[in-house]
Amino acid sequence: MKFRVAREVLADAVAWTARSLPPRPSVPVLAGILLEVDGSQLSVSGFDYEVSARAEVDVQATESGRTLVPGRLLAEITRALPPHPVDITAEGPRLSIACGNARFSLPTLPVEDYPSLPSMPSSAGVVDSDVFAEAVGQVAVAAGRDDTLPMLTGVRLEIEDDLVTLAATDRYRLAVREFAWRPDTPGLSAAVLVPARTLADAAKTLTSGPEIVLSLSSGGSGEGILGLSGKDRQTTTRLLDAEFVKYRAIMPSESHAHAVLPVGLFTDAAKRVALVAERGTPLRCEFTPGQVTLRAGGTDDEGQAEERCDVEFDGEPLTIGFNPTFLLDGLAAVHTPRARMDFTSPLKPAVLSGVEEPPADDDGGASRPAQRPGTYRYLIMPVRLPG
Repeated sequence: MKFRVAREVLADAVAWTARSLPPRPSVPVLAGILLEVDGSQLSVSGFDYEVSARAEVDVQATESGRTLVPGRLLAEITRALPPHPVDITAEGPRLSIACGNARFSLPTLPVEDYPSLPSMPSSAGVVDSDVFAEAVGQVAVAAGRDDTLPMLTGVRLEIEDDLVTLAATDRYRLAVREFAWRPDTPGLSAAVLVPARTLADAAKTLTSGPEIVLSLSSGGSGEGILGLSGKDRQTTTRLLDAEFVKYRAIMPSESHAHAVLPVGLFTDAAKRVALVAERGTPLRCEFTPGQVTLRAGGTDDEGQAEERCDVEFDGEPLTIGFNPTFLLDGLAAVHTPRARMDFTSPLKPAVLSGVEEPPADDDGGASRPAQRPGTYRYLIMPVRLPG
């Protein structure tokens, strides 16, 4: 195998593939990156039996072939190379890399022991890459991180015709986002549970093209796999075989009070007050007409903080406590200047959602409400306050 490739293109493809390599591979070959040259195309691949990643790069090849090299080392080398074309040659048990005045020689791994990458499932439809990245980022933050409860470490992905719904929960908060997409088959209906960390990483890194193709296995070959592909890149992940919670039953169907918050000002105030909130202690929110008072701390042996913030509040005065980290995560995911928080009681979940600002018309007044590609709701469980 022998080829020449632009340094930036190679480094980008190798770095993207290396992100999916396992930190502690079960067998040594899974720490490798597979380089395959066919014609003028180089494929850079990684696979650990759970997640696969594949990037394709145009190269000037003089000899086709395939070789397996230590992935993280290759990523570090290609990132550090000078800005010159890279010449790569695989001969026997060594891989040679030449770039400008730099020369490297790496040992190869037994390519015959490397597992075959899973086939990409059949395409289910297409979604705008920016919409998908935003939606996954908003929802994945609420997923659990305890691997002993696999149903909580995933993002539920539901498809009903031209609407996709994502949902995730760790039992203390629940995030739900809906968005439109373009299914290949009208009336398509499906529901799968995708590992949250894998989905979040793929959504963030597949934004080089305008669209992402979602592929779902429908039985037979590739059963239990979700595929995502963008411009010159594709990744697959094995789905979680677990029953997700019936999250729609958790969402309150009514509210007895609500507040409209200026997200930036409220977030800054919450961060300042939360500085004195020791681990596991709540941020106390006292809502009254026109304002909210945030408090934390309060005992003699710890710091205390208090700050008021102007808000719109409709309902009877209400005092409720939240885990400050969970509250700030929800505020960061709203992505609108103002947010609405709906309450039923101080001991029942509150629901945070974005407030759309109507666009100004030509006369400077307000026209019809702005249309977004979907809705976002973030349910957060309250923390029982002392006393």
